[in-house]
Amino acid sequence: MKKILFLPLFQMPSGHHQVADALIDSINSSEEEIECKKVDFLSYWNEKLEKTIGTVYLKWISSLPKTYHWVYKRFMYESRENQVPLQVDYVQLLGFEAKMLELIKEEQPDLIVCTHCFPSAILSRLKRQHQIDMPTVNVYTDFFINGVWGKEHIDLHLVNDELMKKDLVKNHGVSEHQVSITGIPTSEDIVSYTTKRLTDKKHILVAGGSSGVGNIIDYLKSIRPDSTYRYTVLCGKNEKLYKELSSWDVDHIEAKPYIESRAEMNRLYEQADAIITKPGGITISEALKKRLLIFVHSALPGQEQYNLKGLSEKQLIIPIEVGNFEGTIEHVLENEWRRKQIFQRMDEYLALTESCPKNEIVKLIDAPTMLNIQPG
Repeated sequence: MKKILFLPLFQMPSGHHQVADALIDSINSSEEEIECKKVDFLSYWNEKLEKTIGTVYLKWISSLPKTYHWVYKRFMYESRENQVPLQVDYVQLLGFEAKMLELIKEEQPDLIVCTHCFPSAILSRLKRQHQIDMPTVNVYTDFFINGVWGKEHIDLHLVNDELMKKDLVKNHGVSEHQVSITGIPTSEDIVSYTTKRLTDKKHILVAGGSSGVGNIIDYLKSIRPDSTYRYTVLCGKNEKLYKELSSWDVDHIEAKPYIESRAEMNRLYEQADAIITKPGGITISEALKKRLLIFVHSALPGQEQYNLKGLSEKQLIIPIEVGNFEGTIEHVLENEWRRKQIFQRMDEYLALTESCPKNEIVKLIDAPTMLNIQPG
């Protein structure tokens, strides 16, 4: 039996884990005899430090967002694989390469899938040094490619659109046949769009408060008492938000705690006409798949800011502000022509997806010579 090792980063719930889980579930449900294992590389390196780093990260982006964005832009977004002395020094100094080699020796995978840029960068360096040679896959979980991802020495890249593919081919020397446009992988429980039953009172999902950062509460407080819309707020693991909203006892605002079941999320998507969210890769991809109108209330510093920029340029989302956000929603939701224009752009964007991520990974593990790779 062949084995695939999936490498996200951090233990906290994130898009990196959701993508890995979606791919693992998809592969496990197929007839392929493949063992899948997911390992958080940072915890494997040092579990205590992983928890500390995760806590510091959340406090940093909430209390000093401008400084975090500057650091992200300077050392992650703008960096290039062979132009980051800071990254190289710390990879060597902190023993990341040695720990990755230890993990590979322990797990003996036939193929490695990275859903976070940091493990990808380490593996690319190891492949460049000829210390490993098993097939390695990047699965990008945002709508752009930052500078930390390993690129030239990665064997297969699963990207979201043609612009990302062109970036890899033109700027990083990746061969076209090593890049597949698959979109960001989502759970198979989130089924593609089906025709919705029209209701008199439109239903709007509200997401993005799970980490406790952002200003979603300000938007909810500004909802009109006589609102013609029904809101379901996905609080995730933000217990403070859930308790506060539950205490309001407002008929048209319902708070829901963390929902683990993707089938339950699919049911909520089916009932919704629109979603208000942050521009995280997974939520946006699920909303596009369900053909929901997407309103964006805020973006965390770093990758979400760049997602917001790209999605706005493609006109796939509608930014909103606290002041008159229901007016902005009404301007789109109650206008058939505007809705059709947005849905047309969504359909055109999704139509460019040329292959299934699970199939691309399974093809590579079954026949690594397709990319002139010899198994390790």
